[in-house]
Amino acid sequence: MLCDRIWRNARLATLSPDRPGLGIIEDGLIACQDGTIQFAGSTADAPAGLEGVSDTDIGGRWITPGLIDCHTHLVYGGDRAHEFEIRLAGATYEEVARAGGGIVSTMKATRAASEDQLIATALPRLDALIGEGVTTVEIKSGYGLSLRDEAKQLSAARRLEQQRPVSVVTTFLGAHALPPEFAGEPERYIDEICDTMIPALATLELADAVDGFCEGIGFTPAQIRRVFEAATTYGLPVKLHAEQLSNLHGAALAAEFNALSADHLEYADADGIAAMAEAGTVAVLLPGAFYFTRETKLPPLDLLRAARVPIALATDSNPGSAPLTSPLLAMNMAATLFRMTVDECIAGFTREAARALGRTDIGTLEHGKACDLAIWEIERPAELVYRMGFNPLHARVWRGQ
Repeated sequence: MLCDRIWRNARLATLSPDRPGLGIIEDGLIACQDGTIQFAGSTADAPAGLEGVSDTDIGGRWITPGLIDCHTHLVYGGDRAHEFEIRLAGATYEEVARAGGGIVSTMKATRAASEDQLIATALPRLDALIGEGVTTVEIKSGYGLSLRDEAKQLSAARRLEQQRPVSVVTTFLGAHALPPEFAGEPERYIDEICDTMIPALATLELADAVDGFCEGIGFTPAQIRRVFEAATTYGLPVKLHAEQLSNLHGAALAAEFNALSADHLEYADADGIAAMAEAGTVAVLLPGAFYFTRETKLPPLDLLRAARVPIALATDSNPGSAPLTSPLLAMNMAATLFRMTVDECIAGFTREAARALGRTDIGTLEHGKACDLAIWEIERPAELVYRMGFNPLHARVWRGQ
């Protein structure tokens, strides 16, 4: 059996759901053909006569699936460092937003930027993720808040795949904030999202999913329901920013529409979590935003575990509440702040993150999956979660290359 590439003498964290914990295999081997894993397992179990055009002994290093950042806002104009200073002086995130800052201030900078400028400013952030082993990244819009500018953001996100060896998943987040031209008329803006934006973006095939911000400073459950109904009409899966600042029962609403994920969830209750479990909706926890906004309400991790809701992690990379481009630091924050285990943190950026994107082709090291790998210079997987400000990535493989 001849393959393009073989990596030998590896310790594998396969994340296979058929194996306990991280699915560890000592003295492992991975074989790849045309960007797809043909074998991932023990050397002793490898097919007889297995050969590779490129055959590499990696010296006992660890291989995990390539990391997946399943919730980011990577494409935007400007920054919000000045708001950070204001918040350090005592203003809350909500107070800044209500005073005309927050998402609307980023909207102004994003509308003023060209698509090429958005790409240029996003690339360093994307490079930081790639540099820590990320092979798939979700990128939301939500800073244009008009059809033209939301399409510009999503197109820029799509074009990042042409600039770097990475897979990009796009999400339309038009229901992120109320733009100034619709001040005092949220229902009219929801009409615009449902009747104009979603149909146009679906036709242009710029969005892989639809998201919303269900919150007191965002949109009501009734308004989000309308957005989800429109998304469903056009065959687009949904996800939701839910229960970050209060409990508006967004988790249950997301589950009602079989959402891929409900994200943040600090204020989620048992009923919402039970609904998520029934619907198969993934919980995406975002410790960077929790840390940066100095939140004190912990997400209900014990309830999520008890209900067996899959738990993913992400950086939430954005200019206002999580200017974070390090999945490794996000893992450490999840362990330190949320008390997640090492296994949960690593699964959260691989297997469970893939589930949160509705992707069955990535996230584990198994036959038939995309050959997206992160090769680490570590002695044990706990090092990926334990260290802060240290990057032990030895090599990154995307689609076998």
